[in-house]
Amino acid sequence: MKRLGDAELEIMLYIWEAGGPVQSTYIHHRMRGSRDWALPAVVTAMNRLVEKGFLSCEKRGRSNWYSPLVAEGEYKAAEGRGMIDRLYGSSFTGMVASLYDGRAIGEDDLAELRRYLDELEGK
Repeated sequence: MKRLGDAELEIMLYIWEAGGPVQSTYIHHRMRGSRDWALPAVVTAMNRLVEKGFLSCEKRGRSNWYSPLVAEGEYKAAEGRGMIDRLYGSSFTGMVASLYDGRAIGEDDLAELRRYLDELEGK
C-alpha cells in the first residue's frame, strides 16, 4: 500500500471521520486553521488521492463527491506494521522498550497495554 504524505493523511482522516461521501468544500472547511490552502489546492490533493487509489470520485450534477476506497483501520495497520518493521527491526517489544526508555510512554500507558492484552487473551 502506498504511503500518504502529511497533508494527504489529514484529508483522509477528515473523510474517514465524515463516514460518507464528501465534497472538496467540506475538506477545505475542515482544513482551515491547520492548512490555509485555497480550494483549488484541496481539489488537486484530493484528485491525487483518487489517482493513488485511496479515493473514488463520483460526479453528481456539477459537484464531485469523494469516498474512501481504503478503510482507516486497514491503512493504520499497514502504516503501523511498516513503522515497526523499518524502525524497530519488526520487534513490537523493541518499539515499546524504546518508547518507554525515551519517556514517550509511561507506567499508565503500559498498564493500559497490559489490560488490552489481558482482554485479548480472555476472548
